[in-house]
Amino acid sequence: MNVNSVCNHNVAMIEANTGIVEAAARMRTEHVGDLIVVEHRGARRIPIGILTDRDIVVSIVGSGAAPGDLTVADAMTRDPLTVHIDNGIEYALREMSRAGVRRTPVVDGSGDLIGVLSIDDIIDQLAVQLGYISDILRLGQQAELRKRP
Repeated sequence: MNVNSVCNHNVAMIEANTGIVEAAARMRTEHVGDLIVVEHRGARRIPIGILTDRDIVVSIVGSGAAPGDLTVADAMTRDPLTVHIDNGIEYALREMSRAGVRRTPVVDGSGDLIGVLSIDDIIDQLAVQLGYISDILRLGQQAELRKRP
C-alpha cells in the first residue's frame, strides 16, 4: 500500500508571511492541528514548513512573545520531511520515526503538495485491516462449526 492511498488530500495550507494569530484562527476554523506552509512556484505549491498547534503554544505562548507581532515563519518547522505519493507506508513510517514527526507533507514528482500523511491516517487504515482479519478468523471458525458440528 502506498502513501497516496492513505494520506489526507484535503490539506490546510498557509504562507510563511501570514500572521500567527490568523494561522491559529485558521486551525480553529478548519479543525486541524497543523498547517502546511507552502511557497507558490507557478502553479505548484511547494511545502517549505509545517506549523502545528504545539509550535504555537511552545514557541510563541510559552516564550511570552506577543503573538500579534509574529508570523508563521517565526514558529514553523522549516524544511519538513516529505514523502512521495508512491512511497510505501512502511518507508513513510520509518522516515517519520527517524525524523521524530507525527505528520509529513506528501508530494508528487515535481515537489508539488498533494496531501499530508499523519500517524492517525495510518492507524485508521490499520484498524480497517485488522477488522478484516478479525472477520476472516470469526467467519472461518463459524464455517468450521457448520461443517464439523
